[in-house]
Formats: sequence, C-alpha cells, structure tokens
Amino acid sequence: MDNKNITILLVDDEPDILEIVGYNLSSEGYNVITASDGKEAVKLAKKRKPQLIILDVMMPEMDGVEACEQIRKIPDLDTIITFFTARGEDYSMLAGFDAGADDYITKPIKPKVLVSKVNALLRRIVEDSTNDNVVKIGDLIINREEYKILKGKEEILLPRKEFELLSLLASKPGKVFKREDILDRVWGNEVVVGGRTIDVHIRKLREKLGDKRFKTVKGVGYKFVS
Repeated sequence: MDNKNITILLVDDEPDILEIVGYNLSSEGYNVITASDGKEAVKLAKKRKPQLIILDVMMPEMDGVEACEQIRKIPDLDTIITFFTARGEDYSMLAGFDAGADDYITKPIKPKVLVSKVNALLRRIVEDSTNDNVVKIGDLIINREEYKILKGKEEILLPRKEFELLSLLASKPGKVFKREDILDRVWGNEVVVGGRTIDVHIRKLREKLGDKRFKTVKGVGYKFVS
C-alpha cells in the first residue's frame, strides 16, 4: 500500500504536537488530517475514513476515550486507533483498550521513533490483506479476511489487536506462545509496549469468548485451548 493512499487522523489539543507530528508523518508521504478535540475527530473520521487515528486522551469538548467509543460505532470504518498521551497510568491504558483502542503511545516521543511505530502499525494492514485463511475450532470461526468472529451463530466484533492476538493463539491450539513472541508478532518489534498490554487484551478476550479458552502459563506466556 502506497503511503499517499493512507490517511492518518492526528488528534491533539496542542498546536505544537499537531504541527511537529503532522509534519514528520507528511514527510513520509502519508495524507495527514488533524483535529483539536474529540468532537471534531469523530466528524472527520466519519467523513474521511482514515486508516490510522492517533488520538490524544486529555482534550476539551470530548476526551479521547469517549471519541474512541464513538468512532468504533461508525459503520464500515475499519481503522487502527492508537492513543497518544502523556498519562501512563494503568487506569488510562485500561480505559483506552476498553473503549476499543488498538495501541498506546506515551509522550514525549522523538518524531523519528513515532514515525517508525506508525510504519509498523500500518504494515499490519498489508500483512493482513495477504492472509485470507479461515480458522475453525469447535464452535468458533475466525475469518481473517473479513475480520469476523463467529461463536456458534453469534457474530462477535473485536478491536484489531484483540482479533490479531486471538488469531495468533488460535492458529496453533495448545501451543504456548511466549510473551516476547506475542509482542513481536501482534504489535511488531518496532512498537514498544509493555507486557501489561498483553494481559489487558487477554482479559478482554476472556470476557467475550470465555475464560476457559485462554490459559496462562506463568513466566512464559499464553495458549489457546480448543
């Protein structure tokens, strides 16, 4: 996918952030649009259908968490949402993932590092488009081409990273995936996130698909049980 065909929505109430980050992303060839608050972000997301949204948490009018929730309700919008905030507390991260975020980037960050992370995130779109397999395990069907999950006759919608984590674990039921392998294959080795990120996503998958399907191997990682 050519960078000029990719639209990134950058949302932050700090003009300097919009200018600096926007300039660096535009220099990579991306089509960058900006918003200074959550309400404007939701409107632009509906109108422009960006492939990636970088969303600040603390903003006037509508904060990033509420904006994320609203964006996830937009029909036919398949986008990656990454929170961009100076707040690194666990409760902020949990709130972001609960709202449907795929990733979490903490300020301050060097522009070149941010661009590297954005490139890694967007590469997932290309990788996913080349892997059209359907995985069937018991009453669970994972359609990687359409990003759909069927549990019996019930369709379950998952944020992108939850889907990718489930798809990875379910690709080899019974195999223990090490935490470092999960981070590398789901988040990419250029995207630095903590081990806590995996735990949050596993918790959400257990809530939606059942606790017994996911087993924790202490000190090692996780496995999917069919």
